This record gives sequence, structure tokens and C-alpha cells, in this order.
Amino acid sequence: MDTIMVNGPEGDVLGWDAVDWRRAEDDVRRLRQRIFTASKAGDLKKVRNLQKLMLRSRANALVSVRRVTEVNAGRKTAGVDGRIVLGGWEKAELVFWLQDGATSWRPRPVKRIFIPKAGGKRRGLGIPVIADRALQALTAGALEPEWEARFESRSYGFRPGRSCQDAMQAVFVTARGKTCKRLWALDTDLAAAFDRIDHSHLLGQLGTFPARGRIEQWLKAGVIDRGRFAPTEQGSPQGGVISPVLMNVVLHGMEEAAGVRYITTGSNAGTARPGSPVLIRYADDALALCHSRDQAEQVKARLAAWLEPRGLAFNEAKTAIVCLDDGVDFLGFNVRRYRGKLLIKPSKAAIKRIKARLTTEMRALRGHNAREVIIRLNPIIRGSLGVPGLSRAVA
Repeated sequence: MDTIMVNGPEGDVLGWDAVDWRRAEDDVRRLRQRIFTASKAGDLKKVRNLQKLMLRSRANALVSVRRVTEVNAGRKTAGVDGRIVLGGWEKAELVFWLQDGATSWRPRPVKRIFIPKAGGKRRGLGIPVIADRALQALTAGALEPEWEARFESRSYGFRPGRSCQDAMQAVFVTARGKTCKRLWALDTDLAAAFDRIDHSHLLGQLGTFPARGRIEQWLKAGVIDRGRFAPTEQGSPQGGVISPVLMNVVLHGMEEAAGVRYITTGSNAGTARPGSPVLIRYADDALALCHSRDQAEQVKARLAAWLEPRGLAFNEAKTAIVCLDDGVDFLGFNVRRYRGKLLIKPSKAAIKRIKARLTTEMRALRGHNAREVIIRLNPIIRGSLGVPGLSRAVA
């Protein structure tokens, strides 16, 4: 079978194994760049037209199906319909459905599952059906580049080309040196952030986005928990493909709300003004570096008022104001100044968790050969060094 055209006629026969993935990904990347450039220039009409083109794109449909059926960690987890897509012919059918059959689709409720987290607690995830996951990936491909042109410079979570290490580098650059002035930290934690997003505020931020109505349907699709249906009046399912993008949209503007001011001209353009706090955000985790405890208190009060119309609030039990001389844990790392020198290293809690995980795996591998032990442990060890830090790799 010949290689298919990634934006060819709708009647093309699609051979999944014959797809030219490099070409498909290049087509999506170029269209994303055009949306980004138009958004940066403030040309909203052009942004909307390009987003409509992205939503119709065969290449975007291909890349989206590949993402949810081959790349994502939850690709073998079914939603309420019990369906997963593994075969090449099934993936090809899903691509054609995205382009031709999804217009009248009504989103299905998400399936509620729970995964363990630190402290013996459990985190609830909402797993959409595979069709909704593919549609969400398709929609995220059109929505994300518009907002990437707007997002703040020190926002790092769930963004292409940015990582936990970038966030920690920003912390280091801000708090290093004996002459550092920002010696106080506001360590924030949002209470059940994904579950409490205000739908009206989010949809208002999306404006005239072409797939806004579809996003609203996903938000209000409901949840199946232990066989019982419950409506969703707020929040976005944490297991949804598009949910991280929506979270970043909701939290856009957090730096401005905290009172962060940047130098806009000259050789120091892009650096924080003297006297201004600095806020580093990774998804719903944020660390505000301030000059004094009073300034940190003011930042906390401003952010609390800013979060309220978004349906969000601080988890007071986990939100604290500390001096960097005493140290603060952020993204699985401990940030602390020792006699004027800043050191960032894995936190004790993160190390304890990874050791416990490795101990459990080793006990389960008793009697297995060395090859099996290496195969099982290597992903855990690699994950403990990745994004975002040791604590999240085993959460």
C-alpha cells in the first residue's frame, strides 16, 4: 500500500502502517507555528481560521490518534464503554471517524478511578472513553498554540519544551548568591484544583474558540463512580487529555495577580524589577519568592482573591510562608540557603518514597533473573530522575 497523503482527499484508503509520520508531524508543527505567530501578533481572526483548519486536518487527526493509542501511558485503560484501540485497522477507523463522524457525537461520562498518592491518600482520576480522548487531543492541538503565545514566562507545567528542571533552574537563578534579596518563599498548594475549576469562568476565557461548545460538553458530561452517574457542575477530569491545557488557561495571569513586574526594555528585559516578587508555577503548584514575610503575606492575599472567581482556593494545610534559610520543598526538591549559598537537592520525602517503591519491587522480584530485574527497575529509576522530580515519579 502506498504512503497516504496526510491532508489528502477524504476518500483515501488509510493504511496505518504506511503513514508517513514525519510528514504528518511536520504538517501539524507548521500549522501550530502559524497559529502561535498569529496569536502573538494579535490577529484573532487569522487565529480562528487556522484553528478551524487544524480541527479539520488529517495530519492532526493522525497524530492525535497515535498519541492516545500508542504514546500516552493510559492507552490501555478503557473508559465507561470498556473499549481500547490496539489494532492498526481500529486506529485507521478512529482517524476517519474524527474527520467524518464526530460532528454529532455526544461526550460520554468519565469513569472514576483512584490511584494511591503520598500519605496513604488516593487521587481521583476521570478516564474518558477512547473516542473522547482522541477528540480532546485533536482539540488541544488547535487550542494550545494560541495560548502558548500568551502564557507567562515562568509557567512550566504541561507545556511543550518545558520541564520541571526548567522550573527549578528559574528558582535557582532567582534565589542564588549572597546578595540575593528574595529570601522568603510562599509555597502554595491548591485544594483539588482540577475538581473545582469554575466552568463559566473557563469558557469565558476561551472566547470564540471554534470548539468551545465541545469543551463545554466535556466539562458537563458527568462521571460514573462505582456504577452511579453524577453530574459535573465544576472541575475538569484529571485524566482528560485536554485538562492540563485547560488548567493552564485558568491559571494564566497568576504572575500579574501576584504583583510580578518585569523590565521591558534594555539588556535586562525579561527580568523581574527590583522590589517585585517572582512567581514560578508548574501546573497548579507555585512558589512565590519575596523580599519579606510581609510581602509574601500580601502576595498570598492577592492570589486568594484572584483564585476565588475561578473556583479555586489554597489548601491552607499545605500552603506556607517560609524563609529560604529554613528550606522549602517544591516539585520533589528541597530549596535551601546554607550560609548564603543556595542548594537544591531531592527532598527527603521524595527519596523516602522512591526507596519504598524500589523495596516493594525488589521483594516482588525475588527469584527472578537479572534481566527481569533490570527490565522492571530501569523505568522506575529513569522516572525518578525525570519530570517533575522524584516525588511525582512515585506518587
